[in-house]
Amino acid sequence: FGVLPPFLLQHASGHYTNIRIETAGNQIRDAQGMKVDLDINDVRLEDSATSSGSIGSLVANITWSAEGIKQTIQGAIPLVGSFVTGVTTNAGAGTIELEGALGSITARPEVVDGGISLQVENVTGLGFTLPREAVQPALDAFTSRLTQDYPMNIRADSVQVTDSGVISRFSTQNASIPKQTDDPCFSGL
Repeated sequence: FGVLPPFLLQHASGHYTNIRIETAGNQIRDAQGMKVDLDINDVRLEDSATSSGSIGSLVANITWSAEGIKQTIQGAIPLVGSFVTGVTTNAGAGTIELEGALGSITARPEVVDGGISLQVENVTGLGFTLPREAVQPALDAFTSRLTQDYPMNIRADSVQVTDSGVISRFSTQNASIPKQTDDPCFSGL
């Protein structure tokens, strides 16, 4: 029954034992159709010279629909995005196919350097196989903007392709909460 200790006691002490947040699935950063289930434990709001407190653990389970991937790529990747008309996921192969009228790009999502990368496996256009280097830099820039540079050393742990999109997990442990002057996300703490 409920949270223990009671919320008002947690608020008064500045120590929150567990916080659960679920987004509606509309948008995270520039990513359309992305839903996040966030579990945060052992939050201590204690102002010091270097931080606003600490977080014992944070786990974000992220679901990104194929339709959301398509919408995001269409609006975010110069040149490539304008040609994408559909996105198909293949859970068995662990790949995503970006489809266009003149060709397709098959990519495998992977955890790389604490973020998610789309590693191009195949590029076709007008019936020809093209070099993957033709689109890899644009996909790298795109995924870097979406999945890296999170505060508190939040990093990608896993990524998996499903029949309807992609699921991933990001987490951190024993993290310092940035001062509100260091990160606008934390203003008002």
